[in-house]
Amino acid sequence: MSGMALIWAANVKGLKPAAKIVLIQLADFHNKETGQCNPSAQRLADECEMGRATLFRHMTTLEDCGLVTRHARGDGEGGRGSNQYELHLDITLGPSSRPKGAGSAPNGVVSQNETGGNVSKKRGKSLKGGTGVVSKRDKNLTIEPKKEPPSRERKAAEAEKILAAYPPDRLRGTAACLAQIEEAMNEGIRPEDLRLAVQAYATDSAGFTRSKVCFSDNWFQSRRWLAYVEKLAEDREKAAALQADHHARLACWISDRSPMCKHITAKQIDGLLASKLVTEAQIQAAGLGS
Repeated sequence: MSGMALIWAANVKGLKPAAKIVLIQLADFHNKETGQCNPSAQRLADECEMGRATLFRHMTTLEDCGLVTRHARGDGEGGRGSNQYELHLDITLGPSSRPKGAGSAPNGVVSQNETGGNVSKKRGKSLKGGTGVVSKRDKNLTIEPKKEPPSRERKAAEAEKILAAYPPDRLRGTAACLAQIEEAMNEGIRPEDLRLAVQAYATDSAGFTRSKVCFSDNWFQSRRWLAYVEKLAEDREKAAALQADHHARLACWISDRSPMCKHITAKQIDGLLASKLVTEAQIQAAGLGS
């Protein structure tokens, strides 16, 4: 972790909240000694609490702003490895700054597309040789935790729990509903988000006459849950961005030993330590107890 990179990311203005979350999380992976920033796309998406497609979209925004460059890397066996990210710590944006659009940015960065399939290169500069591709993985990368895929039985149980939240007087075609729910989960939609989407619809449609309600088979078939899930994700991203921005500001106070440190609570200190924005030594140096 690089405190300098985190402070830089927190001070960048003009980004949408979700894009700033991605930038701050990237800065958290930045190694100040080597300058490397090597999280896998899945690890970064998990940390940002967003899907990979959403992550790539916001990453393209950061590239278009000239803040980040992605470099593809090999895995040492002829395959693709995780990207290496280069943070341009000398670039700052103002409150009204916006991406210049797809393609190359003012500093010569050519962005990847949303799928992450193209190699990002900086004109006239590459990590090794002239290809912009590192031939082998760095041995000091963060070890990714292995996640066991949910079992068929677990998915079925989750689907039944989600369907149980649907208003019982509108249930129809149980088997078809369960199949649609499992298909949504296979696409990467979190079961809890689906359940919350069902509950939100039930609340919104409470008191509707039978002629105006949507029966469950049509509701899941037409993917009407999607708008609710997207709203949940948007609210979560805004909340996370606000919290990350606030934590970064508190970390700056502590780093500078500002008199404002006296307003930092014990709970906030615990959060800062957990997010690794500050160290125990910095807490003590600022006159705060952990």
